[in-house]
Formats: sequence, C-alpha cells, structure tokens
Amino acid sequence: MKEINVSENLAGQRLDKLLFKILNKAPKSFIYKMLRKKNIVLNNKKAEGSEILKINDIIKLYLADETMDKFSIHMEMDIVDYELDILYEDKNILIINKPIGILSQKSTKKDLSMVDYLISYMLKTNQITHEQLISFKPGICNRLDRNTSGILIGGKTLVGLQEMAKIIRMRKIDKYYLCIVKGRLEDSKSITGYLKKDKDSNIVTVSQKPLAQADFIHTEYEPLSYSRENYTLLKVQLITGRSHQIRAHLASIGHPIIGDFKYGDEKTNNYFKEKHGLKHQLLHSHRCVFPQLLGPLDNLSGLECEAAVPKIFDTIKRDLFR
Repeated sequence: MKEINVSENLAGQRLDKLLFKILNKAPKSFIYKMLRKKNIVLNNKKAEGSEILKINDIIKLYLADETMDKFSIHMEMDIVDYELDILYEDKNILIINKPIGILSQKSTKKDLSMVDYLISYMLKTNQITHEQLISFKPGICNRLDRNTSGILIGGKTLVGLQEMAKIIRMRKIDKYYLCIVKGRLEDSKSITGYLKKDKDSNIVTVSQKPLAQADFIHTEYEPLSYSRENYTLLKVQLITGRSHQIRAHLASIGHPIIGDFKYGDEKTNNYFKEKHGLKHQLLHSHRCVFPQLLGPLDNLSGLECEAAVPKIFDTIKRDLFR
C-alpha cells in the first residue's frame, strides 16, 4: 500500500489528474477501475476521480509493489553540476541571471535547459525529492531566447508557478532590457506595431498596420549613451511581451541590435564577430520591478532585481562608449 499526503504542490487539482502522473504508464481505464473497486481511496472513502484535492487529504493506493513498479516511471534525474547565478530566492520563487547560450526550456529531450538546472539545484539543496518530481516539477515562468541573457523567474512550488504566471500574463512586472544598436538614437520613444510569426522559419515580421494573425506590440526605449562609431546603448522597456519583439521591433525602425544574425545588419555583425568574437545579439534582460501584490506572493511587492551584463557585453560597451 502506498499513502500520499497531499501537499500544497499537489492541492488544487483533480484526483484523477494526479493519479495519471503517479501511475503514468497505466491506462486511464485501469485507474478508474481501481477507484471503482476502492483499491484507490481518498480520505478512506470511495472516490470518483473528479474530486479537487485539498492540503492534507490522504490518498491510499492498495496496489501491489509489482503493480506500482509496472505502471510508474521512477524519476531518478541526474543532478547537473551547474552553479546558478541567483538574484533572489524565497520558498516559492527563484530569480536567476541566465547566461548566454542556454535554453530557458527544452526544445528536445536531449537538451539541458534552465529548468534542468533549477531542478538540480533544488535536489542538491534538499528542497525537493525525486519522488516528489513524479507529481510536480518546478519550472520557468518567463522565457528568454537562447542567446538573450538576464532575468529569468523560476517557480519552485505550484503556488509560485501559478501565481507568477498570472502576474506575468497581466503584465504587472516592469521589465527593462539593455542592448546596443546600430545608428544614433537621441530621443526616448514609445513605438507600436503588429508582429506576425512564421512558425516554420521561427522568424517574425513587424508591420505598422494590423495583419491577420498578428499581435499588437508596444516597446519603449531610452538612449543611455552614443558612440563616435554611430552606435547607441539603449534601455528598453517591454510593454507587451512577444517572441523576438525587441529584436524585430528595433530592426524594423532601422536600428538593429548588433550581433543579431537573424534580424540585424550583416556587415555590422561580421565586424563585431571578427573584432570581439561576437556570435549572438547583445540583448540583456537587466532589471525587473514588481508592483504591490496581494495573495501568496505579496512578499514580492516592490522588489527590484538587477542582473549584471555578460562579460562580452561589458567589454564591447566599454570599447564603444569610453
């Protein structure tokens, strides 16, 4: 017999949904049969499977060890030796400075991503167990492109993931980026447009007029410094957050980010590649500011986080804006 005490990471979901995770190799028909026969019970009572679980509910599975082994995948995840650059941490949330070249989330099963590093960190620090990973996995709440560095917010608990997803969806967090663009921009501006993504090529286009299946975008920028070589260091605020928004939006007004081989200027990119070995866009999620919040994450109210720029970004910035 296996007994499960429902924790806050398991509460709030249907009983059958949790059982599908625990017995993830079992046919759904088998699980419902076990519920009907009272081989699986909730709080010592027969259950249908549609019950919404509450903290401290007790689920009992009167199943043989052989049956559990047959229908369960054991989560013996390898702990990855990787040191996170942690900017802030509490019981629900972890804010990380993501380096260049690492995925926020997996694209394929073989990939290592910031999610893997987050889980490894929690396993190493005894904040989660392999058994708990069967029914709940920590995750990343926002996404950055592989070659965009900076602030990434991780959810360590179900509450953290769910509440942060709501906050991000409602665009309550002020997010600021640093980038270096081609050309001279002298005035702060608020620019809008419509962004359409081609899923096959993973390239977006920006139009000033509405297009079918295009999303409205809004970006604000403030010049911080200019160079003699005609480059500008910008602070950019995302008002809306769409895939490749900053890169494509700035390129559409004639000021592409240097090092951006997808939307940028080839001659400029090749120059910085030869001089500095730059192979990616100089775009960095630098700062985030939380508003006043209510509910489980109210401790984040007014929190400000800043992430240091990568070494290559700092080197090129010092070289251009000396």
